Amino acid sequence: MATDSARPGIVTIGECMIELSGQGDGWKMGFAGDTLNTLWALHALCPDRPATYVSAFGDDPFSRDQIAFFGRHGIGIGASPVIAGARPGLYAITLTGAERAFTYWRADAAARQLASDPAALAKNLENQSLVYFSGITLAILEERARDSLFAAVKAARSAGSLIAFDPNYRPRLWQSKDEAQAAIARALELTDIALPTFPDEQALYGDASPETTAERIGAQVKEVVVKNGEQPALIQAGGQAQSIAAVHVAQPVDTTGAGDSFNGGYLAARLAGYAPAEAARRAHKVAAAVVQVRGALAPFEVLREAFRA
Repeated sequence: MATDSARPGIVTIGECMIELSGQGDGWKMGFAGDTLNTLWALHALCPDRPATYVSAFGDDPFSRDQIAFFGRHGIGIGASPVIAGARPGLYAITLTGAERAFTYWRADAAARQLASDPAALAKNLENQSLVYFSGITLAILEERARDSLFAAVKAARSAGSLIAFDPNYRPRLWQSKDEAQAAIARALELTDIALPTFPDEQALYGDASPETTAERIGAQVKEVVVKNGEQPALIQAGGQAQSIAAVHVAQPVDTTGAGDSFNGGYLAARLAGYAPAEAARRAHKVAAAVVQVRGALAPFEVLREAFRA
């Protein structure tokens, strides 16, 4: 996959939340969210490509801090709306060993209005090398807003952007499995690279194996990478299937954001011209580095060193 200098940018679409993570007897505040975690890795590994996080933001101090945080790390927000009186969602991570549990406060988050201005949304996706979104992006939107998102993604793809999508099924965000399946099916119709996670697909579709997932999604999408935690990732591309072993980490610190960072590593490698198998190997190394630090966003140099290894 050759670099297209006419479309240098990378865009991800979704919700950035306030992240509270337990640190000793207190809490540390940061920012994270599945599509932001992926953009963070992509931006670290593709620093010459402008990075834009497309969402909607409030005008409260926390939202201003979010936008300032992005700016300090070279990430823009394009024409994302800033909505008076709105505020970001919040989640807290509690850990048992390295395994995490999440508590959310997000029902009225500003990001639910990311498609409130369809023209601005479409403008954000123009002239981009890569557009990435997820099932969580879809789940936080009302049906009309999803329609606006799909229209913008379809236009970007027609104009030459590569479209990547992670179904990232979270049952609590959907009214029913039927609603989730219908929305995800529409997204896959527009997708060039799908990055599902097997346990999510098993929960939503009853898939018996990663091979079942790859075959089902591969009927719509030309390149599928089925993640499966510490198990091998299964790639189906070019009519062939291949398993790529994960990198074992004996004592992970925090598994938050591992799959999102795998996505970022994989997409960065594909944009750099690596074949799918090599891209997955590098992505596994990136994910392994992320689980050895606290929080979803590892330092850029940690990600770069893992990617180069």
